[in-house]
Amino acid sequence: MTNPHHVAVVTGANAGIGAATAVALGRRGVDVLVAFFRPGDADGQEDAYNAARRGDGTDVVAAIEASGARAHAVEADLTDPEAPERLFDEAERHLGPVDILVNNASGWVQDTFTPASADRFGRPMTQVTEATFRQQFGVDAMAPALLIAEFARRHVARGGDWGRIVGLTSGGQHGFPEEVSYGAAKAAQENYTMSASVELAAYGVTANIVYPPVTDTGWVTDEVRAAVAASRELTHVATPEEVAEVIAWVVSDEAKLLTGSVVRLR
Repeated sequence: MTNPHHVAVVTGANAGIGAATAVALGRRGVDVLVAFFRPGDADGQEDAYNAARRGDGTDVVAAIEASGARAHAVEADLTDPEAPERLFDEAERHLGPVDILVNNASGWVQDTFTPASADRFGRPMTQVTEATFRQQFGVDAMAPALLIAEFARRHVARGGDWGRIVGLTSGGQHGFPEEVSYGAAKAAQENYTMSASVELAAYGVTANIVYPPVTDTGWVTDEVRAAVAASRELTHVATPEEVAEVIAWVVSDEAKLLTGSVVRLR
């Protein structure tokens, strides 16, 4: 990166891909606002995935600072429409103007149109309701849209000429069976990001989507690994660090020609 000082906001950065991305950016000299939200009991599911999400970002901040960059952790509920402005205010107060935005956070709920109460891996599902729609679209669609808007407003106002926006997605053009609201909300986020890639290009901003493979953030079981091994489409169970390395490249100067793209990882 040629700019001597970059500041990133990474959402969902207390665990998984978000935490790994925040640390990877810190190793590259980027100061990072570690944005996170600690969910409730997750219906009593005490696995590594849910346990990690209850962290307060202290370990992520420590890892970033150990690499020589600065970091600040802020808890924010992204279903609150005022959260994006507060996150950017906190970033500017503690680190400086933001020129990298990574929309990683997810309000993942597993819902379906069928009466099934569990998916093929035994994970609990519920039918689509207003609550599952609001949760999923609030975090995975509304929040990225408002964060991009806040990023753009401040970037243009200060005369910025270098910026990076990255979102994460899943599902596809044929939907996401057994995770229907998740897939639909991610599709909305993709569309917002593609629009940003066109509208903000004149201001030196690139906007891309990263589509990770199955990534072991604590929820992958032996049954999931066996399904990946048997699949013709899925070829790899990735670590969060592997995905983070790609995201770090997408926001680098080396990727300056990459915009308006969905970078699908295998």
